[in-house]
Amino acid sequence: MTQPDADLLIIGGGIMGAGVARAVRDAHPHARITMVDTGPVIGSVAGRHLHDTEDEELWLRYNRRVEAGTQALYVGAQTTPDIGETVVGAPGGMYHLGAFGEDAAELPAAAIGWNSGGMGVHWTAATPLPYGQEVFDFVEPREWDADLARAQELLHVHPCPYGATEAGDLVVSRLREVFDDVSDPGRHVQPMPMAIQPVPAGEDARHGVLRRTGPSVIFPPIGHGTDDRFLLLSDTLCLKVLMNGERATGALVRNLVTGEEHEIRASAVVVCADALRSPQLLWASGVRTAALGRHLNEHVFVSGRVFVDLDRVPVDLSKLRLPLPGEWCVASHWLPHSGSRQPFQGQIMSSLLLESDLRTPYGYSVQLSWYVPTETQAENRVEFSDSLTDAAGLPRMRVRFSYSDKDRETIAAGLKCQQQAGQALGDFDPERDSAVLAPGSSLHYTGTVRMGPHDDGTSVCDPDGRVWGTDNLFVAGNGVIPTPMTANTTLTGMVTAVRAARGLTRGVLTRG
Repeated sequence: MTQPDADLLIIGGGIMGAGVARAVRDAHPHARITMVDTGPVIGSVAGRHLHDTEDEELWLRYNRRVEAGTQALYVGAQTTPDIGETVVGAPGGMYHLGAFGEDAAELPAAAIGWNSGGMGVHWTAATPLPYGQEVFDFVEPREWDADLARAQELLHVHPCPYGATEAGDLVVSRLREVFDDVSDPGRHVQPMPMAIQPVPAGEDARHGVLRRTGPSVIFPPIGHGTDDRFLLLSDTLCLKVLMNGERATGALVRNLVTGEEHEIRASAVVVCADALRSPQLLWASGVRTAALGRHLNEHVFVSGRVFVDLDRVPVDLSKLRLPLPGEWCVASHWLPHSGSRQPFQGQIMSSLLLESDLRTPYGYSVQLSWYVPTETQAENRVEFSDSLTDAAGLPRMRVRFSYSDKDRETIAAGLKCQQQAGQALGDFDPERDSAVLAPGSSLHYTGTVRMGPHDDGTSVCDPDGRVWGTDNLFVAGNGVIPTPMTANTTLTGMVTAVRAARGLTRGVLTRG
């Protein structure tokens, strides 16, 4: 028998792939891990968040975009209609699906990361806890709590990275007057947990004192090559997972610099691409379970902003704390959803309006990003062509996505809820200060490789992320989430990575 090149092959070097690598390495210190990561490295260190890059131009570009508070803007998704006939030479960054030749007219703002580290080098690091219908009801509660705690640990979640401020407390107090009566216990307006940590004293703080969690923070060998049993292949596209009956034997990959194709043999494979490209790769590999690509879900993103009325909310401008070095906001809070009485998430980011000297505040601004849940519909899906390919040479996607009548009613209620918040703080005019963004804008896509307790055609993988009908092929990430999400998806997605890593280490790698 041919000796495999790796014990574990991870397809995708973003946050989820890093989480699997870290969890497997902790359980199996001597496991040989190879990671295939599509797209070039942005900056000088693979997997480093752009907030923490040493490249001044990159840092400025990222922070200018993130201030918009809108995912499709802060990731800098390219609006170019296409990138040509091939992805070779395409610069690293975020691109709309249409740039690759996909048919995404029904999810027009959908975007993917074409760079080493994927979305994990771009994201704003919000990690609110899943709640209510977001929790996987087929997982025993104590096991869920342990998996969630491990996911928070891997992401380095901080409960209140910006600290308390007098102005922030006043905003919270005013919003609590509005929403406490419809909030479940413990679900009142509060600081937003984020995957952000203070830079330890004595370390190079680069552009600030708070560090974002990127893939290289979760699994340092991604960025620093400190593990001789780990190999990162950047600028490498996985064309298909190689299957021999029920077993994955490795993958066929292409180096995007040289064009060379070769096979990587592995004892187990885990696909940690995003919710759009994971099912695309499985389809290309001949793994075509009934639910593959179906149940595509995304919450609605309603963007908004209000300038705080200082008579309504008595913020003392002379006492406002300036932003921490390297930061644009001074406070980050959230209104958690609370089931049917209050089904919306409010992501509340506060910033100062500064005079030209950048030291003197003249106002206080609050972003009110409202997330509105949508129904899970099997007919919302990604289809793949058997004859046409995209710019990467993979099966061309066609996205089918629409809102139900109930969704439209919920969106209308969400707009009213956001209006309540805005008018509690200042002169908030919904026609002027609020906008329902195009489908795809949240970048929080789920369900396309969803897990489930039974192989009944409604899920792609089991509760450990093992693809139904296979012995050693796993999936992890946001696409695996089987529940409709209102909150940001990354923390819940990391739960699936924790579960996949455990399934691999207890049932596959121990045999390999």
